[in-house]
Amino acid sequence: MGNFFWSEPQSDTAFPIAKPGYPLIFAAAFITFVFALLDFEYLSIAGIIVTIFICCFFRDPDRVTPDTENAVVSPADGKIIFADVFKDSPYYKESSVKVSIFMSVFNVHVNRIPYDGRVTAVEYNPGKFFSANLDKASRDNEQNAIFLETEKKQKICFVQIAGLIARRIICKAQTGDKVFRGQRFGMICFGSRLDVYLPADAKLNVSVGDRVKAGSSILGYLS
Repeated sequence: MGNFFWSEPQSDTAFPIAKPGYPLIFAAAFITFVFALLDFEYLSIAGIIVTIFICCFFRDPDRVTPDTENAVVSPADGKIIFADVFKDSPYYKESSVKVSIFMSVFNVHVNRIPYDGRVTAVEYNPGKFFSANLDKASRDNEQNAIFLETEKKQKICFVQIAGLIARRIICKAQTGDKVFRGQRFGMICFGSRLDVYLPADAKLNVSVGDRVKAGSSILGYLS
């Protein structure tokens, strides 16, 4: 069994919540409280269900990261919907190894850095809101691309892509930041997708249909 490490300090709560979720949780809880005061039984029950769902959506569990040389970890929870060599990327001039991860509303949506390095650029592109599991979502949807350079000068790009329901991309990474594998850097709200572009000589460790977890699952290895 391989070694693992904590990429960030552990949370001091049993059910950690991502900060962007607090306003929505408090709003839903307040509305539910008003319904209860007005004795609207069914609306109160619906409000409780919605509040619990929002809490679950914005959950932010601690994750251990594999301490494996050259390993690229998944930046998102979800299902692999593409994993192969790709030649037509707007973010990678030459051929690359592309891995696409689809996140349903039931997945953890906090995103994590896939590899140690320095952020060389962050590019936001407004766009449409097709379902994130469609191929055209990579090309046409609203998205935010983070470009990373490793100590060996290898180029990695990972792209947060909004989906049919998602309308908010959150990214804390900024140009010049030194980042670490498994570190949190943002999230996409309510269903989305994340594409990862690696050098063409990277070795894949996943295939279509696999389930992965952000910061813990290994997508592949750099040479």
